[in-house]
Amino acid sequence: MTLFSIYQKLFAQYGPQQWWPADTPFEVMVGAILTQNTAWTNVEKSIAQLKRGGHMCPPYESLLTPGAIDQLPHEQLGELIHASGYFNVKATRLKNFCHWYLEQGGFDALNRLDTASLRRHLLSVNGVGPETADDMMLYAFNRPIFVVDAYTRRIFSRLGIVDDAIKYEPLRERFELEFIGKRKRMNDDEHVAHYNEYHALIVVHAKDVCRTKPQCGQCCLRRQCDFLK
Repeated sequence: MTLFSIYQKLFAQYGPQQWWPADTPFEVMVGAILTQNTAWTNVEKSIAQLKRGGHMCPPYESLLTPGAIDQLPHEQLGELIHASGYFNVKATRLKNFCHWYLEQGGFDALNRLDTASLRRHLLSVNGVGPETADDMMLYAFNRPIFVVDAYTRRIFSRLGIVDDAIKYEPLRERFELEFIGKRKRMNDDEHVAHYNEYHALIVVHAKDVCRTKPQCGQCCLRRQCDFLK
């Protein structure tokens, strides 16, 4: 069973996911920071608060801009993103990121960087690790970078395809090399579309079926899964 055949089974089961759920690339970046160690439903609440401006601004004056977050007092930002958990840490990380983002010249300036340079720049920001950076790379900047998360490790270790202890970079590279190696005629946009869809399908499968306590009877991959053997 190949990584691509698993993708096909998941796609047949769930259909297109149309990720990332955001209105702008900057909203993707904020969501990528807020989603660390929390459920996406909590992130949505925090982003809604930022869009509404909480109780600190006139109604509907959004604070979901890099300038507003950079200037917002830490305590007030923490209140707005309280629902996402670890709000003091995340407020610091958001402010660090937004200050850096503005210093770099914003989206257009960063988007002019080649993929390897852009990833290095993102990883240089305090509080932005590989998964967060790759969320931004794939979903905000549309770069052909596969996102690895805890769900990826859970599903593919249960399938017996990877060791549960495999580190982030080797696992990411394995996904990318298999896709590029077998689909050389794809351009970057096509790889982005596949990586985007695959990551989203992994998330929905892990949340709904391949949970911590798996619902194996509902799994479209159960015939190939080592977890049941």
